[in-house]
Amino acid sequence: MEELQEKSLQRETEVIEIEQKKTTPFSELDEEVKLALTCASEKKASHLIAIDLREIASFTEFFIIATANNQRQTQAISDEINEQLKKQLDSRPVRIEGYSSGEWILLDYGDFIVHVFEKNAREFYDLERLWLDAKRVEIPKELV
Repeated sequence: MEELQEKSLQRETEVIEIEQKKTTPFSELDEEVKLALTCASEKKASHLIAIDLREIASFTEFFIIATANNQRQTQAISDEINEQLKKQLDSRPVRIEGYSSGEWILLDYGDFIVHVFEKNAREFYDLERLWLDAKRVEIPKELV
């Protein structure tokens, strides 16, 4: 019985090690993605994450997912990202969806997509679960 427990503990350790290796350093991101994350952080987005989809998807390279407290904040976060990317990097989204309702705003920049959710919508759609196989981006502590 002790051998079985030991083997299962070893397996859990191996899984943890694999998960820790599946990250992308913040420093490897394009300037646009870094700026979008910074803007979301400055507008007090919570549960800010970035997912590296380059190895498993062909339609985009990264998802940025952020949570806001209400419709006004979802709009403020998306406005800041949109304005700063245009102003600083001359980058504009291919399309924007969900802005008027503010429950889930999607900013599609082609190479990356920003999802700004109200809390309940984020829990309901649970994009992180859908993309579990993707690498996570190591976001600096000052942005989280």
